[in-house]
Amino acid sequence: MSGNGMSRCVRIGLAAAFALAAFDVAAATSPEFYERANQAAGTKLPFSEAVRAGDMLYLAGELGVDASGKLAPGGVKAETKQMMDNIGATLARHGSSFDRVVSCTVALADISEWAAFNEVYRGYFKDHFPARMAYGANGLALDARVEMQCTAAVGK
Repeated sequence: MSGNGMSRCVRIGLAAAFALAAFDVAAATSPEFYERANQAAGTKLPFSEAVRAGDMLYLAGELGVDASGKLAPGGVKAETKQMMDNIGATLARHGSSFDRVVSCTVALADISEWAAFNEVYRGYFKDHFPARMAYGANGLALDARVEMQCTAAVGK
């Protein structure tokens, strides 16, 4: 194998080894499940707000709703700001922050609003952007314009 091919194989092998080590650490620790903090009284949504496994925090999808459960008025930018504020509060409650977010998945009700979403999204990250995937959806809960799920590091 050429020098470039060999170094690529070594990088891939090291990446796989680190991924397996991270999985082993997370699997060795019993996950902690956190109930949603802003549920309306008497409701129990069928998912956790966040789950911590080892030093990783997995957030459920978040919408741009206020404390009363109503979508922020004003379209995708207003919903994105409220959603990002909600995510920031969830991260803080569980020992993390936007600078520790490693990946996000974004669903947009209309993919043509991707640029407007990005205008707001980019303001929440200072030193780096997490890995991210975005897609257009055929409808979101509560007729929302945007929903996002994140994974972040916690601890140490």
